[in-house]
Amino acid sequence: MQSLWMLFASFAFSIMGVCVKLASSTYSVAEIVTWRGIVGVLFMAGLTLVRGGTLRTSLPKEHLSRGIVGVTALSLWFYSIGKLPIATGMTLNYMAPIWIAAILFSVGWWQRQSRFEWGLATAIICSFIGVTLLLRPAFHADQWFAALVGLVSGVLSALAYLQVKKLGQMGEPEYRVVFYFSLTGLIAGIVGTIAGKGTMTWLHGHTAKGFALLLAIGVTATLAQVAMTRAYRLGRTLVTANLQYSGIVFSSIWGILIWGDVLSWLGWLGITVILASGIAATYYNTRNIGARTETPSIAEANDPIATEV
Repeated sequence: MQSLWMLFASFAFSIMGVCVKLASSTYSVAEIVTWRGIVGVLFMAGLTLVRGGTLRTSLPKEHLSRGIVGVTALSLWFYSIGKLPIATGMTLNYMAPIWIAAILFSVGWWQRQSRFEWGLATAIICSFIGVTLLLRPAFHADQWFAALVGLVSGVLSALAYLQVKKLGQMGEPEYRVVFYFSLTGLIAGIVGTIAGKGTMTWLHGHTAKGFALLLAIGVTATLAQVAMTRAYRLGRTLVTANLQYSGIVFSSIWGILIWGDVLSWLGWLGITVILASGIAATYYNTRNIGARTETPSIAEANDPIATEV
């Protein structure tokens, strides 16, 4: 099932998160975004050349919109992570599947359609409950602005994922979607670095460790973006969104192995709930597809939201 690509994407994103955390003591957010974009652009351009594809697109506005929303969400998330306890920042960002379900429900209600996947939406909510059990988010009164920024990043991430779905439904392959997203991130990172430091510090006095971290961030982020794009393009939106919560489990494991984090029984309960919800969502979707007999209209087939509600 194509939605399972999100498991690989979440694993790769978790490695990227570890590298970002290690690199943040040396590099600014804008610099990390810049180098992530550089690696992504070069990697995807090379892959396109090898596969004999083309980066020419008839959807420049859609790519620009997806890039702006996605890069903004990413930057806001990095900001909130820097200002909030990491558990709180991650929880707020991982509310994206909740917002996706809310958007799909709202569209279905507005269009008076009755095919909203209540079972999958319930699985997503259960997954979020598992996330809160695992991370137990909290913040002080003076951190309300950073918490609000983190909340907005989750909303924008949901919109970005739906844009990825739409681009896929319009025929854009993964490599082209990821290339233009990386290009947008590269440009935004350069602008942000210049605005923050007044110059573009391409040679930051890199150490071997620092450069290796930047390279790892770029490679893992690019691979994760390709897998995530494929999952949203070909898979069921709510199933894919629910499987995204597996990233919390992977990140928690890295925390135990690298930083010696200790999970309480509530943390292990949260991991169990997340995994159970992912399995339930996958099973529900497989059974639901097998039971479906109606053929969607042409309009529905080309509407990524109409096919989900």
